[in-house]
Amino acid sequence: MTVRTLRVNRVQHFRSRIHCLKKVEAIVVEMQDPKGGVKGSEQKLNVTTIPHVITGSDVIAWIANKMKITKEEAEVFGTMLVAYGYIYPLQNHKKLVMCNDATLYRFQTPYFWPTQKWVPDDTDYAIYLAKRNIRKKGMLEPYEQAHYNHLHEWLNHKWDFIVMQATEQYKAGKERKKPDRVVFDCQERAYWIVNKPPKITFDQYRRMNIFYQQAIMRSKVKSSVSIGALVKYVTTYKNHDPFLAPCLPSNPWQTDHDAYWTLNMRRVEVPTKMRVERWSFSLFELLSDLRGRDDFKIFLKKEFSGENLAFWEAAEELKLGTASSMSTKAESIFKTFLAPGAPRWINIDGRTMGLTVKGLDHPHRYVLEAAQTHVFMLMKKDTFFRYLKSPVYKDIQKKALNPEAHNFSPAQLEQNAQNRSPGIHPILLWQQEEEEKAKAAAASAPVDVKAMMSKIDRK
Repeated sequence: MTVRTLRVNRVQHFRSRIHCLKKVEAIVVEMQDPKGGVKGSEQKLNVTTIPHVITGSDVIAWIANKMKITKEEAEVFGTMLVAYGYIYPLQNHKKLVMCNDATLYRFQTPYFWPTQKWVPDDTDYAIYLAKRNIRKKGMLEPYEQAHYNHLHEWLNHKWDFIVMQATEQYKAGKERKKPDRVVFDCQERAYWIVNKPPKITFDQYRRMNIFYQQAIMRSKVKSSVSIGALVKYVTTYKNHDPFLAPCLPSNPWQTDHDAYWTLNMRRVEVPTKMRVERWSFSLFELLSDLRGRDDFKIFLKKEFSGENLAFWEAAEELKLGTASSMSTKAESIFKTFLAPGAPRWINIDGRTMGLTVKGLDHPHRYVLEAAQTHVFMLMKKDTFFRYLKSPVYKDIQKKALNPEAHNFSPAQLEQNAQNRSPGIHPILLWQQEEEEKAKAAAASAPVDVKAMMSKIDRK
């Protein structure tokens, strides 16, 4: 196994956005056009004259003018060009931002562009650092020295080859003219600033090893099984998808008629046949619909087994509640459903109970997750199928509405658009539901006869 195969393939970072990078490169090519592009000039870097140098302010002005955007947006786009290595700074190589001032930049040669799919390898980077070490006589920058030492230890088995390659490249570079040598050095350095391989520690290798071992042991699903499950899902839900089947009585987004919303309110008295049919797909669909959950409660009340659903709802409220009330809610749920002799005790296995009790020492939003999942599976395997066969579900199926399709004329559609009413805000719906819950809780609470009599006496 080679060193290359042990490292992460860093070019995959660009493959997912290759189409976007192609568009960026078209803009960079246009920026380098001699007539309509960014004007460059010769500048002195130390004692060497560097050709085709541009300033940050010129680049930002060109981008803002070309794309018709503000200077701030153009500066962000210019910084992206620098970060991806299409433009590099001449003086401060490590500052990968586009400054709106006289800071000097150059266009990177297309050989180093990300779309060339040149995978940066550890050996290539080691050769580059060895060459810089020869040129600088061992005076590398701190981050370069750290990478150099790490690669020297990592690639010790072929370090002689790396040094030989670096020496040959250094000798070949000395034969170039000084301006060309300085330009190539800047280009190469800018490329490795952006694309230097990550310095992977021993702990990271250990985690990668554990991950790959778990991936090998993980059970695989045959493609025929997964495709069959996908076909079954699409067949089940296709009539309930507004993109695949028409909405009844009409699609409110197209007709501006709100009958669909009225018939499918969260707690409507008589639901539609499509809505009732969806409850039979799974227990998750039934509990996700508040109207379906209310109907399920009626069945459980007749069965004298409503504590499981009550616990599931209490665990959901704990997940979605405020952080300040978590401890109080968790303690109340434990005393109501889990504690020995609880008024609405639920039956869960010992392992789940142990995990839950241990988690309640430091309660958080998901402290009841294990117990809630256990209760959900109990309802899914037993109670849910008995509900589908019960008179309660069959009765709601008979009462369910089957609205006829609306066929509006163009004049009626225009009239609907003019009479369009604003929708009900979700916060108002939530407030209405909270008021209904409070009224239901007050109605089910025991009546204090003495308090009532004292009020009557005072009056």
